[in-house]
Amino acid sequence: MYDNNYSNSYNQNQNQNPNQNLSQNPNQYPNQNTGYSGNNTYPNTPYGHHAENYQYSNTYSNGMGQGGPEKKKKEKKEKKEGQGNGYLKKALVSVSLGLFFGICAGLGFYAVSASTGMLEQNPETEAVISQDMKDAADEVDDVEENAAVEEDGEGEIQKTETVTTVVSDVSDVVSSVMPAVVSISNTYTETMSYFGQAMTSEAVSSGSGIIVGKNDSELLIVTNYHVIADADTLSVQFVEGSEAEASVKGMDPDMDLAVIAVPLEEILNSTLNEIAIATLGDSDSLTVGEPAIAIGNSLGYGQSVTTGVISALDREIELTEGNSGTFIQTDAAINPGNSGGALLNLKGEVIGINSNKIGGSVIEGMGYAIPISAAKPIIADLMLKETKNKVAEEERGFLGISGISVTEEVSSTYGMPEGVYVAQVYEGTAAAAAGLQKGDIIISFDGEDVSSMDELQKLLEYYAKGDTVDMKIMTIGNGGYHSKIISITLGNKAEQ
Repeated sequence: MYDNNYSNSYNQNQNQNPNQNLSQNPNQYPNQNTGYSGNNTYPNTPYGHHAENYQYSNTYSNGMGQGGPEKKKKEKKEKKEGQGNGYLKKALVSVSLGLFFGICAGLGFYAVSASTGMLEQNPETEAVISQDMKDAADEVDDVEENAAVEEDGEGEIQKTETVTTVVSDVSDVVSSVMPAVVSISNTYTETMSYFGQAMTSEAVSSGSGIIVGKNDSELLIVTNYHVIADADTLSVQFVEGSEAEASVKGMDPDMDLAVIAVPLEEILNSTLNEIAIATLGDSDSLTVGEPAIAIGNSLGYGQSVTTGVISALDREIELTEGNSGTFIQTDAAINPGNSGGALLNLKGEVIGINSNKIGGSVIEGMGYAIPISAAKPIIADLMLKETKNKVAEEERGFLGISGISVTEEVSSTYGMPEGVYVAQVYEGTAAAAAGLQKGDIIISFDGEDVSSMDELQKLLEYYAKGDTVDMKIMTIGNGGYHSKIISITLGNKAEQ
C-alpha cells in the first residue's frame, strides 16, 4: 500500500517540472528528485531510509554551494584586470554569439524551408539568408578592426594593401619582339697546350643579338663584346631560320658592348619582311619587382623565352677585366647563349642587354643586364664606326713595339695614364718611323680606346699592312704627361 501510493505520487510529479520548485527555494525540497535512479519499483524499506540515498540536493542548501566565495573572488579579480578593454571584449563576444546564433537560425530555417519546399516557392529566401550571414560577418570584421586600432593606443601601424597581379601570358610581347632578336655564332681559333706544345683547333661559341637599326647598306645588331671577341667569322641567324655573315662595326670592351653589321644585299627579301627593329626603352624608370622577359639563344639551341622580375637596380659588379659597372639584376634565367639578348618590359621595350658573363656561372637565380639607358649613347657611337673585317694573319699590319698594360691599379699607384706602356721600340719598324719612343703610353688606336696590350693586339687583327691610322699617345715631359696624336703606316711582320 505504501509502495503503490508512493509510486502514484511520484508519477504525478513527473508530469511537472521538477526543477521549478527547486529553483524557487531549493531548501524546501532537499531530497526531491535528486539522485533518482529511474527505477519505479521500491522494496519494503522505510521511507526514511530511502531519503538517506537522496542527499545530493543538500549541497545547494545555501544557494551557490561550496565554491561560491572563491568564484566571486575570481570574478572580481578578472573584472579588475579587464577594465581597460572589457567593453571591446564584451562587444566582440556579443557580436560573435549573435553571428553564431544567426548562422544556426539561418541554417535551421534553410533546412526547414528546403524540406518543406518553401525554397522552391520563394527562391529569394536563400539569397536573403546568405546576405544576412554576410552582413553579420562584416559587422564582426568592423568590430575587430576598431578593437585593434583602439588597443594600439595612439600609434597606428597600417596594414599592407592586397594587390593581385598575374603575369602568365607574355605571348603577345614575345611575338612582337622575337623578330628583332637574332642568334650569333662565333667561329674562332682555340689554342691549347699539350706537354708544352701549342696546338690550335677551330671552336664555335653562341650568343644573341638585338637588331637596333640599319643604314643604306647594312643591318646593325648590338651584342656583348665577349660574344664576338676573337672571332674568325661571325654568322647571324634570323627569326625564320635564314643565316648571313656579319662583320664587326665597333667595339667597347670596357662596357662589354659591340655592334656588328650584316650587308643588306646578303639578306633575303623574305627575311627582311619577317625581321624587325627593336624599340629601346628607358631603364632609368624601372622599379624593383616589375615583370621582366628575357629572350635569347640559350645554350645555342635557338631563341627561347624566360620570365621573372626586376630583382635589383644599380648593382655594382666588378668585371673580370678589372673594370666595374652598374647593372640590372633579374631572376629571369640568363644562361650561356643568352648574352647579347634582350631584357624586355611588358610593353615590349628593350630595357637591358643580357650578359651571362656578368656575375659568373656559379650564381643561380641571379642574372644581369646592361641598362639600356647607359648603353644607348655607346651603341649610337658604335653604329657610326667603319665596318671592319679580320685580315688574314700573313697580311696583318705590324706595329713594332713591346708593350706593358697599364691597369687601373697601376695607374692609381704611379700616376700613369691607363693604356699600353711602350717598353721597347724595334728598329726599322712602323713605330720607329712614326717617332714612337720608349716610355710613351698608347691610349687610343684609330679612334678606339686602348686600356691593355691585349686590346691593342686584337684591334690590329682588322688592319692590313700599308694601312695608315692615327694613334693617341701620352708622352712625358715638363713634369707630367701630355697627349699627342701621331700618324703611323703599318708594316708587315714577315718583312721585319
